[in-house]
Amino acid sequence: MKRLHWPSRMPVDPYILLLLGTVGFAALLPARGAAADVASGASTAAIAFLFFLYGARLSTREALDGLKHWRLHVTVLACTFLIFPLLGLAARGLVPVFLTDPLYQGLLFLTLVPSTIQSSIAFTSIARGNVPAAICAGSFSSLVGIIVTPLLAAALLGSSGGGFSADSLVEIVVKLLVPFVAGQLLRRWIGGFVARHKKVLGLVDRGSILLVVYTAFSEGMVQGIWHQVSAVRLGGLLVVEAVLLAVMLVLTWYGGKALRFNREDRIAIQFAGSKKSLASGLPMASVLFGAHASLAVLPLMLFHQMQLMVCAVIAKRRAKDPVEASPEPAEERARAAAT
Repeated sequence: MKRLHWPSRMPVDPYILLLLGTVGFAALLPARGAAADVASGASTAAIAFLFFLYGARLSTREALDGLKHWRLHVTVLACTFLIFPLLGLAARGLVPVFLTDPLYQGLLFLTLVPSTIQSSIAFTSIARGNVPAAICAGSFSSLVGIIVTPLLAAALLGSSGGGFSADSLVEIVVKLLVPFVAGQLLRRWIGGFVARHKKVLGLVDRGSILLVVYTAFSEGMVQGIWHQVSAVRLGGLLVVEAVLLAVMLVLTWYGGKALRFNREDRIAIQFAGSKKSLASGLPMASVLFGAHASLAVLPLMLFHQMQLMVCAVIAKRRAKDPVEASPEPAEERARAAAT
């Protein structure tokens, strides 16, 4: 629970610094030749293990229980997999003035990935929102994203997605969906072990993602694609992402109000519906884009840090809001207790 308070002390996520350090290391010492083959194989194994752990952690019973609040979960899923992609498609008009085509492809991919789990829960807790709903919403988004994100990428990116093809869907099934299902099937026997060693396995999670980042950016350096990006273009990308985040934060908050959700639910909707998962997006991009993954994940990495910093400020301000005097939460709790 101590981690719930980190945004008030450190606006920059230390893990982002590790990611940036990994990018720098890949720029200075990219894997080549036999080393590249070893790194690619290790990255593939790490991705499969990562999604195996996702499957082993997700409690099927908790997920089914969470369906009781279906309106909230449908709202979050609509924000994540409908409104976000529509805004991504609308950003096509910014090419080539603000964005190059490869950066736009990365931005569009960013709008297709699932929501976060950990940070959504943390910020919802800080803001005194509906934490159980945030847990379920993030879990549902990650689960749905394993299937929906590749399908959306196939429909919206197509062959222009830097090597994305129908074969990538097969890779997604083999490298992501099969390990996830295996984790779910084995959860009965390994779920307790995973819960007891959550911290250690969390380090494995993050180490796996660092390996994926190193492999992707090494391939990008070898291919020379970084010469396509200038400081001006990066600045334009940051501006576009800031607008995208602001729009989603406004839509999730006032949209929740228009749909007559109470304050606690609106907080969960805002933090779960406005975020994109770096942990899920990086492995998917590595599978979908191959050697072009470095440019594809750059917008996601920048957006991830931006959403953490902005949402940290919002969560602290929401925590100071007066509690709404509404009988709805009490009635809902009474109905839940009765069932």
